[in-house]
Amino acid sequence: MTPTSECIRVLGIDPGSQVTGYGLVLASGEKLQGVAYGAWRLPARRPLPSRLLALYNAIGEAIAAFRPDEVAIEDFYVGQVRAAVTIGQVRAMALLAAAQAGLPVSLYRPLEVKRAVAAYGLGDKAQVAAMVRMLLDLPQEPAPADAADALAVAICHCLHLRARLALGLSGESER
Repeated sequence: MTPTSECIRVLGIDPGSQVTGYGLVLASGEKLQGVAYGAWRLPARRPLPSRLLALYNAIGEAIAAFRPDEVAIEDFYVGQVRAAVTIGQVRAMALLAAAQAGLPVSLYRPLEVKRAVAAYGLGDKAQVAAMVRMLLDLPQEPAPADAADALAVAICHCLHLRARLALGLSGESER
């Protein structure tokens, strides 16, 4: 958020090796609103380059449709090496789509996201989904869990922007 803007649209993305969640949050003053959310499924039977292209195109279409001001992407931690490589490639598609659209991008580790929305960095997915529902005043918890995680990433980014603005720091993404 910049001092001259009244609201900001943040597209959150939760990259996954099989399912990638997305969520659009509108931040206006102190209010957060969940505008849209869902998930893209990568068909396991298709070759990886084909799946990545399909995901890249889907992210580009979402950017064109939602017209976010900024993109926030969950960074990943290294677990299984093979999964980490695939998730890194999925994350790269999100970074590329955002860069091609000229949008600022911020990356947040899962611990940061959980702390921002649940005030506890070791909370589980159910706790994050419940807090996302509460913070966005949604009638039900977002599904699938990947969509709830993507909304949490967008909320985390909005809260970071709000804090930077309160501290008098530049509202532009530097992450």
